Amino acid sequence: MAKKKEIAPAKAVESLFNKVSNLIEQARVRVATAMNVAEVYTKYQIGRLIVEDEQKGQYRAEYGKQILLNLSERLISRYEGGWTVDTLKRCRFFYRIYCPQQIGATVLPQSEVLPDFTLSWSHYLVLMRIKNADERRFYEIEASSGNWSFRELQRQYGSSLYERLALSRDKEQVARLSRVGNVVEKPEDIIKNPVTLEFVGLKPDASYSESKLESAIIGKLQDFLLELGKGFLFEARQKRFSFDEDNYYVDLVLYNRLLQCYVLVDLKVDKLTHQDLGQMQMYVNYYDRYVKQDFEKPTIGILLCKEKKDTLVKLTLPEDANIYASAYELYLPDKKLLQAKVKEWVNEFENAR
Repeated sequence: MAKKKEIAPAKAVESLFNKVSNLIEQARVRVATAMNVAEVYTKYQIGRLIVEDEQKGQYRAEYGKQILLNLSERLISRYEGGWTVDTLKRCRFFYRIYCPQQIGATVLPQSEVLPDFTLSWSHYLVLMRIKNADERRFYEIEASSGNWSFRELQRQYGSSLYERLALSRDKEQVARLSRVGNVVEKPEDIIKNPVTLEFVGLKPDASYSESKLESAIIGKLQDFLLELGKGFLFEARQKRFSFDEDNYYVDLVLYNRLLQCYVLVDLKVDKLTHQDLGQMQMYVNYYDRYVKQDFEKPTIGILLCKEKKDTLVKLTLPEDANIYASAYELYLPDKKLLQAKVKEWVNEFENAR
């Protein structure tokens, strides 16, 4: 009598399938990443060759366009589409921006040490549009460390993240943003002013309630956490706690894994009042005394309000309060206006030294 063929348990097959699938997916990501970086280095070196060729002085400026046109036609003939004149110009511009040895507009002979590129060519097309070198470096660091997609980089630049962070910090810390990015070490590092919530879809001139704003944020929770910054995790909405037979509700309870602390968020669709600040102080006190564990840092309270008043915050709360008010906007801020504010901010600091 023939032995029955043993059938592998479904769970074992499923487990093995998942493990193999994960390896394949990881390999695909590594290959895609390697291809993206290889494309960037290739276009950087193409830019170098074009610049060096132009600087030999063999060709006058008026012939420059014709040279790139001829080069483009021959490249397309051999390698098909993609190598347009515009692409070659971008390669040249890319090299001029990222060449490690420059004096003014003159690019010096190529150093054997290449820049450390970690993003895709699409990312660098966005970065090349940023004229301010400090701002460009900030977005490059943040996009790389935060694994931002091309679209997320576009959104963060469009929402003026650099300017909003700069205006939320002491003047001494503005220059640090371009060196190391937004390093989260203390509560102030997670505060932006304003917080941009254009993705929730509410119209700035329409009337809406706090509950509607909260529901809109929950519906776009991933976007909201990305807007707040690094290390945020969502725990609950309308979190209830009780004492003396009364119930209280926190709009949003988050946790920041970098700071290792709870972050309580209350939404206000009107101007900020001292009652709002007192209520948040109570929420923070409750979490510090009854929820926070010994290894965790003190709880942070954030009031997102339509209209913020810094003087009211200072007069209502003690100086060491871990509570912050930040205005929110339902539309992307005026980048030129914010850039002017940052420039004025930095100039005041430089003149005071």
